[in-house]
Amino acid sequence: MIEKIAQSVTSKATVDSVFGEPIHVEGKVVVPVARVAYGFGGGGGSGSKSRENAGQPLEGGGGGGGGGAVAYPAGALEITAQQTRFIPFTDWRPIIACCASAFSMGILLTKVFGRRSR
Repeated sequence: MIEKIAQSVTSKATVDSVFGEPIHVEGKVVVPVARVAYGFGGGGGSGSKSRENAGQPLEGGGGGGGGGAVAYPAGALEITAQQTRFIPFTDWRPIIACCASAFSMGILLTKVFGRRSR
């Protein structure tokens, strides 16, 4: 079961998933680049017939699994006759959210512990 899930997920994470179609513009070739992450897992269970509950033997069993993949833009390769360079795409939203959260937590802790020290 896990092999099937792994095969399904890894078949989606190909070079085509990471590198987009090249774009030719004014003597440059721009190749979009993505980050791809994938994961999978599975589990199972069983029961026992050794205990009885109200005259009914207990039975069990089960299993399951799943997987997934995600791709998001990472940057672009710019290829010219003189050089090749990678231009990263930076998403500032998580960084700004983290800074705002830390600032708010600092203010809250200052108020809580500032009152206790008086």
